[in-house]
Amino acid sequence: MQSLIGTGVALVTPFKKDFSVDTEALTRIVDYVIDGGVEYLVVLGTTAESATLSSEEKELVIATISAANKNRVPIVLGVGGNNTHKVVEELKTRDFTGFSAILSVSPYYNKPTQEGIYQHFKAVAEASPLPVILYNVPGRTSSNMLPSTVIRLANDFKNVIAIKEAAGDIVQAMKLIQHKPEGFLVISGDDMVTLPMVLAGGAGVISVIGEGFPKEFSEMVRLGLNRKVEEAYQLHYKLADAIDMIFEQGNPGGIKEVFKHLGLSENTVRLPLVNVDENLSNRIGDFIKKLN
Repeated sequence: MQSLIGTGVALVTPFKKDFSVDTEALTRIVDYVIDGGVEYLVVLGTTAESATLSSEEKELVIATISAANKNRVPIVLGVGGNNTHKVVEELKTRDFTGFSAILSVSPYYNKPTQEGIYQHFKAVAEASPLPVILYNVPGRTSSNMLPSTVIRLANDFKNVIAIKEAAGDIVQAMKLIQHKPEGFLVISGDDMVTLPMVLAGGAGVISVIGEGFPKEFSEMVRLGLNRKVEEAYQLHYKLADAIDMIFEQGNPGGIKEVFKHLGLSENTVRLPLVNVDENLSNRIGDFIKKLN
């Protein structure tokens, strides 16, 4: 899966002020990130507010992104949940034409044991017609998928080809990189530690900040992959304040505020999320002016 080395971006779902899906804005964002140099797109992840989208809206988002992409870069589809049977049913019935892989989050809310997590992803791997990227994000799931569980899955199932590791723990990431089978990709799911993970042997990132500033962030990742450390860290520190800001009051509220300042979309989010406050909005706007 060499095409998934580098920067992927977890696309937002832009909404109009009436909360309907804004397909024109979504098309603009797809063009913006591809023109900015990202290597692939991730559709219907957490950043897409997929938990608040109806089935019809999800299909509209998929169709809009696929049409806007025009086969320029690979697309990864988010297919996950905490009901294993339901996830397996979607994997068996969905048309995956045009997708390169699926991204599947570790089951949330149920708080399964490591064996439960293994058995969940065993069922996912056996049902999936596409390569599977595991997604570990303890801050959202309330359980940490340990490196031993990840490595076990990677060794047992050939189509489990990567993990998006978003525990924010560089030591855990390094253990994954140390013990992973050859060809397995350890992808950062945390923008702030992306460069250290890449330099330690990671394969890149599935990013939020890379959606707002694709040119700078994707170049940072490429520099890191090419071991141009000083140049890469110059870009990292150039963007570090923005990374803090876009997550300060929740995701995707922060990145949608970036898009508003860039003139790409409204900043509308759906409840229970709310917009960032005026102070943060002004700071984001000031950052964009200085960067440009």
